[in-house]
Amino acid sequence: MLPQFDNTEIAFKYRTNRELRQAQILFSAIGSPAITKMGMALTKWAISLRLPIEGIVRSTIFRQFCGGETMEDAARTADMLGRYHVGVILDYGVEGKEGEAEFDNAVPEFIKAIKYAASKSNIPFISLKVTGFARFALLEKLHEGTPLTDAEQAEWQRVHQRIDQICRAAHDEGVMVLIDAEETWIQYSVNELCERVMERYNKKKAVIFNTFQMYTTGALPYLPEALKDAEVKGYILGAKLVRGAYMEKERKRAEEKGYPSPIQPDKPATDRDYDAAVLFCLQNLDKLSLFIGTHNEKSCMEAVKYMEAHNIPANSDRVWFSQLYGMSDNISFNLAAGNYNVAKYLPYGPVRDVLPYLMRRAEENTSVAGQTGRELSLINKELKRRKAH
Repeated sequence: MLPQFDNTEIAFKYRTNRELRQAQILFSAIGSPAITKMGMALTKWAISLRLPIEGIVRSTIFRQFCGGETMEDAARTADMLGRYHVGVILDYGVEGKEGEAEFDNAVPEFIKAIKYAASKSNIPFISLKVTGFARFALLEKLHEGTPLTDAEQAEWQRVHQRIDQICRAAHDEGVMVLIDAEETWIQYSVNELCERVMERYNKKKAVIFNTFQMYTTGALPYLPEALKDAEVKGYILGAKLVRGAYMEKERKRAEEKGYPSPIQPDKPATDRDYDAAVLFCLQNLDKLSLFIGTHNEKSCMEAVKYMEAHNIPANSDRVWFSQLYGMSDNISFNLAAGNYNVAKYLPYGPVRDVLPYLMRRAEENTSVAGQTGRELSLINKELKRRKAH
């Protein structure tokens, strides 16, 4: 039986009336571009002046979209989600660090997360960003094909060692790793890293997943190439499909530097490529594992229909669905109730450090047509249903 994405009783079973009303207020505010813009400007201003804004952020947007400030906080959230058969992707949400010492210090933090995830049946994944372990300018230089100095070669080797250390720990502990996509002008270097660790650790099953941003025009052509590379080198491709996260930045840079925008011309083109990529992966499940990361109900439903029509078990270990914590619960919890593999992205970390992530969530909810309206209408529907009962 197909899941019903408008079943709010299942979607919000884990939320109290008070929590739903708080989410209602938050999404109402985020739904206003003017309020969001002003809120973000005030937050940036408060940070620059080192004002104590953590309390306000913690009790509003942080509580909605994050699992807590520590791994222990995130674990409590994971336990709660686990009661509804919803898994978790532990995402240490600290971004924008620079310097070799900080890159080195991040490695044990991730290995700690892996070891913790391995002790819990409902934390199948951790996620990482290569820019948390490497200097952006170095990745940029590699992407451009500019020769590296001896010092930069050594630096690049250290990046490989950091990523390899984390992936080896994940492989040994039986935890999967999702490597996030980055800006298109550093993505080749990220792909190179991903391919190398996939070749090493994906021999028997997909432990490492690379991310394909389908709002870029190059992602769909790269997918069969990546699969061919995996076949030739004898490993299972891990393919995490998302629409994308850096649209405005990408278009702006292309315009400033005078090259064609790498972003799809419109949303229908992105949707078309996304659904084509999901179909391609479902047709090649003998050679890859698929991670469907989307808030798009249609894309999820098309995948479910294909699985049903082709007798792919709902809980096949080769197919995962995922949404961000605090969003699209109607998709996540209804899929989980139908025995599909679902994992919520659960960022955690100090409030101040997680702010860049939270800013993106606020921007995303404002810019994605209908996203906030859909969240609000579902929350309103559930509150009304509860009142009637």
